[in-house]
Amino acid sequence: MNDLHKRLLDAHARDDRHGLVTLYAAAADQAPDANAACFMLTHAYVFGLEVDHPLVPSLFARLKAQGRL
Repeated sequence: MNDLHKRLLDAHARDDRHGLVTLYAAAADQAPDANAACFMLTHAYVFGLEVDHPLVPSLFARLKAQGRL
């Protein structure tokens, strides 16, 4: 388990939705392929919508660019 994975688990345990947005976005950047990246981006986007996170527009754009919306 890498550090990012541990930080994601910790953020889930604390229900830190703002943190989850940035952590899932970072996980998308490190994903091995487009499907994995979009999976992580979708999580970031959903949590972002829940907390009105400032990354929502860029997450939306990234998902749209991948044909996921």
